[in-house]
Amino acid sequence: MAADDLRELLLSTTADASDPSTPLSAPDLRLLIDRLRLRSDRLHASALSFAASHRGALASSLACAASAADSSASLESSLDSALAPLASSPDLSDLRALVERLLAARRELAERQEHLAAASTIASLAARLREARAAANPLDTAAAAAELKPLLIDAERSGSSEDGPVVFGLLRSDWEQLVDELQVGLAKNVEECMEFAPEGGKVVVRATPRCCSSRKQGVELPVALQALEIIDALDYGMAKIADLMMKHILVPAISNIHVAVSVEVLQEGGPEHSVSVLSIVPSEELKDDNKDGSSLYSRIIDVIKFACKFICMENSKWVQSFAKLTWPRISDMVITHFLSKAVPNEASKLIEFQDVVRSTAEFENKLRSMMFLLPDRKDGKLTQFVDDVEVHFAVRKRSEILVKARNILVQYDYDNPLESGDRGDSVVDLLFLPEKCFTSKSVLLLLKLVHGALKDASMSSARVAKEFCFAARDVLLLYKAIVPVQLEKHLDSISQVAAIVHNDFYHLSQEILGLAFQYRADFPIDLQKQVVFVDLAPIFSQMADVVLRRQIQLAIDTISEAIDGADGFQNTHQPQHYESAKFSIEQVVFILEKIRIMWESILPKSTYRKSMCHVLGSVFSRITRDMLLIDDMAAEETLQLQGLIHLALENLSSLFLSLVENDDGSSKFLDHDTWIQLDVTVPSLKKFRKLAELLDMSLKSITAAWESGDLVSCGFTSSEVQNFIKAIFADSPLRKECLGWIVRTPA
Repeated sequence: MAADDLRELLLSTTADASDPSTPLSAPDLRLLIDRLRLRSDRLHASALSFAASHRGALASSLACAASAADSSASLESSLDSALAPLASSPDLSDLRALVERLLAARRELAERQEHLAAASTIASLAARLREARAAANPLDTAAAAAELKPLLIDAERSGSSEDGPVVFGLLRSDWEQLVDELQVGLAKNVEECMEFAPEGGKVVVRATPRCCSSRKQGVELPVALQALEIIDALDYGMAKIADLMMKHILVPAISNIHVAVSVEVLQEGGPEHSVSVLSIVPSEELKDDNKDGSSLYSRIIDVIKFACKFICMENSKWVQSFAKLTWPRISDMVITHFLSKAVPNEASKLIEFQDVVRSTAEFENKLRSMMFLLPDRKDGKLTQFVDDVEVHFAVRKRSEILVKARNILVQYDYDNPLESGDRGDSVVDLLFLPEKCFTSKSVLLLLKLVHGALKDASMSSARVAKEFCFAARDVLLLYKAIVPVQLEKHLDSISQVAAIVHNDFYHLSQEILGLAFQYRADFPIDLQKQVVFVDLAPIFSQMADVVLRRQIQLAIDTISEAIDGADGFQNTHQPQHYESAKFSIEQVVFILEKIRIMWESILPKSTYRKSMCHVLGSVFSRITRDMLLIDDMAAEETLQLQGLIHLALENLSSLFLSLVENDDGSSKFLDHDTWIQLDVTVPSLKKFRKLAELLDMSLKSITAAWESGDLVSCGFTSSEVQNFIKAIFADSPLRKECLGWIVRTPA
């Protein structure tokens, strides 16, 4: 008993016992002994009472314990007997060998049991396969094949038998051969229940096949379809007749509007021998198909009703199999032969198309009620097409607009743009400049297409308007894509065609800027901020600048080649050199006049003047520079050079007059005021004319002109004047003095 329990016995009799540190006295110890004896007696009495009341249970427990002890002794004796032979063995090798033989025997026994079970299973499967083959009714054969499928085919491994016994592979092959033969035979049976006229337009459906197989007698059509359904080969059995129905019946019924559907049912000796006939016959009453397609849809429904009733026997699963094989082709044909042609050509006729939308929806709903189409509307291809008719209309119009635009650009004759009888129609007013310019007829036709498309867009819904706006942009971009490539040779030479192309791009850039102001307010609200054209204007303006700069550069390069023939205008006092220089000047004049004739009647006035002034500035600068670079001039040579300058100026009088006009547009004479205007617009011309004067001036006059600033105002530099004086005048004190004045006089 624990110390705490002993102390509790003392607590009830003495208060001092509560203190753990207080030692026990002799009376306390005697009292404690008495109390312990009393408690022991009580426990003994309680145990005797429990044993008396549970005597049976205690006796049973003791008997079990005795039996367990006897078993333990027996096992111990058996173990001693088993280990006795090992007492004299030096090691445990014999025991190990015995254990291995025992384990091997047990494994062999398990394998044989497995082989026996497998052999039994294989024998059972083989017997069932033989029974399936021997069955007279194809339904029994199909049912047996369906039952064997999960036993022979592993769905997750698609029937692979690489890891299984070879005999199972043979059984699978035998089963697959059975199913293949069955579905081929049944499909042939189904096909033989139908007879199509060679010329098309007629089908005869019989309840039993026309002829019987040499091995098995043919079965009724519903039996064959049911057997195909059992082996999951319904689509296979329906495929051939679906193709034949499309070819001989549905194609004529859809593609020909002057036909009708005729159905005739014949009864001969009972339903098992019934014959049903469907024919596509000409109809004189139908002068033209209804605009809403109701006649077409009625013919298709009659054909499908016939197929559902006499081929599919109104079995929903068979009907859906037939639909799966035929509906995609039926819907495509309806779209090709009717719906696509019914799409209106004009936006104003879109309202009339609503009758087609209504009849098409009714047609598909009717097919759903016949279970030909599923009720979830996923097969509503025709309804989806007519619902999107606005888009189809817009896409077709966009395509037509682009085709017209391409034909205009490809067929237009750019080689003779000015010889057309309606040349006056090609002279247009620029939108943002008070000028006119000549454009090609092709650009005017393209702009007509653009404006037509945008007018249609302003009267259409947002979806249609968007396509029209894209069509307008595409037409403009088509010109940019085709014309520069098509006229590449013209653009790489000085030509009137290049000037016209420049005008086309320039005119288009102006018109594009005006499109937004002209039509945006009429566009649907959703498109007013989305559709813009202003981004195209800089592109076309840049293309116009590129073409014009190219022409200006070609003109400058061509004239420079002509000037090169003058050999720097040196030694013109010699007849041969003078003739070369004169011919060079004449060539320059001829080229400039040719350019004037090409550009003046084509380019806008401001563009023509700016471009021609740029060319003239380059020409006069080049000739003046070459003449000033001559390091030695004889007196006769100065006269010859002066004559060449005058020759050029006189022969270019008409060109000069084209650059200066009165306010009323009439030409001026080359008087003093005219030359002043020309000197302002072509600064190098003033220097060129002044050079002619210098060639006939005295040394003092030249020096005085420099000191007065007259030469500086004409563009001469100090070094040019000094070199000119050194080339003309011999070395002398006066020349040195004049050169000194020029050096000291600031420019």
